[in-house]
Amino acid sequence: MLSERSALLRRFFCASGKWEEKKLRLDLTDMLLALSEALDKVEEDLIGVATGHGKRVAYLSCLMAKESGMTGEELEDFVGCAILHDNALTEFIREELGNSDDIKVRDVGRFMNNGGHCVHGEENMRLVPFRTDLTNIILYHHENADGTGPFGKQAEEIPLKAQILHVADLVDMRSHLGRITKREFAQLMRQIRKEAGSLFTKESVDLFRKAITFEALSEMQQKGAEQLLREMFPARFEEYSDEEIHRIAALFARIVDYKSSFTKDHSLGVAQKAQVMAVYYGYPQEKVTRYYFAAAFHDIGKLIIDNDILEKPGRLDAKEFSEMKNHAVATCRILGRIRGIDDIVKWAGHHHEKLDGQGYPFGLAADQLSFEERLMGCVDIYQALVETRSYKNGLSHREAIQIMDNMVKMGKIDGDIVRDIDKVFGD
Repeated sequence: MLSERSALLRRFFCASGKWEEKKLRLDLTDMLLALSEALDKVEEDLIGVATGHGKRVAYLSCLMAKESGMTGEELEDFVGCAILHDNALTEFIREELGNSDDIKVRDVGRFMNNGGHCVHGEENMRLVPFRTDLTNIILYHHENADGTGPFGKQAEEIPLKAQILHVADLVDMRSHLGRITKREFAQLMRQIRKEAGSLFTKESVDLFRKAITFEALSEMQQKGAEQLLREMFPARFEEYSDEEIHRIAALFARIVDYKSSFTKDHSLGVAQKAQVMAVYYGYPQEKVTRYYFAAAFHDIGKLIIDNDILEKPGRLDAKEFSEMKNHAVATCRILGRIRGIDDIVKWAGHHHEKLDGQGYPFGLAADQLSFEERLMGCVDIYQALVETRSYKNGLSHREAIQIMDNMVKMGKIDGDIVRDIDKVFGD
């Protein structure tokens, strides 16, 4: 006869096969635009580009792609790819350079000529449920026409979409397109022409000259690249399977967790445990998926926090702690821009609230916190206690539960949930 714990785990691993699946509806472009806000801060910190780089590159790429004759799903997917073209920055820096401080604005040339983030980025893009083929777009978006790029590809070996992305990316890195003047625009065009056949392919330069006008850049200055992209791509909600949602969540959890060596694998650890608890409480499959999504994204706001604070092993001072609390506000703001996930925003953004009203960022008390919000807070605490970080070994299950029991006695967290976590994850 199966024990209660064995039965629970069997139910967890067989859940998708036993339950009728109700898919989550999302507008993919809407979600990618919202989440690009988190990537903006990473790009600004690590390669010195002005905030909004991904969206501006996507807008320029869109205009050039339309000039080439691209339309429909192919165009929309390419724009999504352009928004996420630097998705592997944190992963690349952490795995290949060791520390985010190893790369500064002065090292942009070194960064561009190292294909590591292109390789990681190409792999990550496979997690996003695009409808058309985007093979080798991210992988070759730093290739130069004369073969001097990181992989030595010549012009004829580089896909046109990668050529377009390369021009848009490098132009935005070199020029402040948010405030470019007519004189600066003329200089930019002269420089682009000079680099045709060497840095850029002749075809991509021709597309840039035809599609990117001073009027187009002026409109981008006035409205912003995001608004223009939303106008070109009206909301289109589609159903995504559990597997697709898990893959999207895994991508962004990876981006968050690689931001700091202290929190590597934290987001996915919380997501996996939150999913197990959601199954334990008998949530329908659609809600299990939404809860997993919320848990995977609960710390996305940490992408805006400086690593000096994220990686401080000792106690934060008052100013540092105030800054750290901003990550929960940022999580609410970022996720709040994705339409149709109001419940997910609360579950993710309120994971640091406490029953006594002494949590953050909003100081919500017990009567203002749903069961799902309380559960997310407890799972986050438990995962933080049992996981090993660069400055500490993970605690045993029993040690973690003892600490959480003390928090229950202090009126901080829900005792019933802690008892259930003990039952589910205990030896």
